[in-house]
Amino acid sequence: MAVTDDIVATYRGPRAVVRRLLKGERHEARALTYLIAALVVIYIAQWPGMSRAAHFAPEVPLVQRMVAALLAVLALIPAFYLLAALGHFAARALGGRGDFFGARIALFWALLAVTPLMLLQGLVAGFIGPGLQATLVGVIVFAVFLWFWVSGLRVAEFGGGE
Repeated sequence: MAVTDDIVATYRGPRAVVRRLLKGERHEARALTYLIAALVVIYIAQWPGMSRAAHFAPEVPLVQRMVAALLAVLALIPAFYLLAALGHFAARALGGRGDFFGARIALFWALLAVTPLMLLQGLVAGFIGPGLQATLVGVIVFAVFLWFWVSGLRVAEFGGGE
């Protein structure tokens, strides 16, 4: 399936998608590709909010904000590897039988699958700005991300039967 089809399918049943992903080739390039693709979209999702902030506070130009955001996103790569390892250790403590690769696929796929909502969050930040709406969208994005990640980790570590 195409990545976009898998993202749509994840909203209907995240465990089935992660199960199918884990049956594919097991090489780190695939996991890293999911992570980098997710981080690229997350970076792009920040543009409307940065543009709004640069408009209302012109003393920090948009280009400066964009470079800082890019560096911040790139700095998150090792943090997400660490988060995946921590998820694996937590699942292992609860009786999980998976491996680090499965935990990385579960986390990185959850990040990539939630990016359409992160684009929406970026639009809300750019057009509406900070406030109740932005907070509500942020909470929804985080809840959906946790749903995808926990569902994927359940498949990767416990087999996660339907």
